Amino acid sequence: MCAGTDRDIIGYGRRPPQPQWPSGARLALNLVLNVEEGSEPSIGDGDTESETALTEGGGGGFHGRDLAAESMYEYGSRVGFWRVLRILQERGMPATMFACAIALERNPEAAAAVRDGGYDVCCHGYRWERHQLLDETTERARIAAAVESLRRTVGRRPLGWYCRYGPSVATRRLLAEEGGFAYDSDAYNDELPYWRNVSGKSHLIVPYSLNTNDVKFVRGGVTTGREFFEFLRAAFDLLLREGATAPKMMSVGLHSRVIGHPARADGLERFLDHVAKAKDVWICRREEIADHWRNCHPPATTSAGG
Repeated sequence: MCAGTDRDIIGYGRRPPQPQWPSGARLALNLVLNVEEGSEPSIGDGDTESETALTEGGGGGFHGRDLAAESMYEYGSRVGFWRVLRILQERGMPATMFACAIALERNPEAAAAVRDGGYDVCCHGYRWERHQLLDETTERARIAAAVESLRRTVGRRPLGWYCRYGPSVATRRLLAEEGGFAYDSDAYNDELPYWRNVSGKSHLIVPYSLNTNDVKFVRGGVTTGREFFEFLRAAFDLLLREGATAPKMMSVGLHSRVIGHPARADGLERFLDHVAKAKDVWICRREEIADHWRNCHPPATTSAGG
């Protein structure tokens, strides 16, 4: 730990554990589709302005309702979500849904597709809001509401958690207190899961990534589907090479209103077809990674990160 803080900037260091992925895989690959359209800040939900993040760019520059941005979000739930599911299903590839509870409440057909498709759900909050700004009582209530909502819409409670804008200083403790979460993904600091002591309990972190993520389209990192494919391929190939001696995990983050557009979806198809040709890759759900780590690397054997 850093002196005077609860941060750990050392992690596993030069000797990361051998993850022992199933079948001796060199890499665990987890595809994540963020399901959030309809849960974003909006005038109709009592917010002061429309959310414009990760869109093609609404009108912007004013406070109030942005109908253009709303429509771009709707593209994700009306069109993009179904395109991404088709791409995954045609290739028989599993994925994890980072789902906001309200988004699935408001889109029963999508909820049914998640439920019937065998996808695991990592809760992406009750709705889009900054947990950093919530008082502890309110945040605890939001977590409970999200769990019950997803239990109704997809038939089982979520075992993972990931905050939309990042966690508050209390989030991880409240998740441990709730007692039903197998892991959270509110960290970007490693390429392997690790354990933390949270209020006297061993709590598993399965890190996420905003690097191998389609946010790069909106934030200027890549502009074409081919560039996205090449970026993902470079990360995948290097991790696969390193996996000969030090296997890791790779998360690929996707958003229906971003990657769901045809020219971008082409890049996703190219990447998944490249993955399908590779050997020694475990393409898995996030819950499977958490289960594997708990079984093969219980808290007493590995620790890292913060």
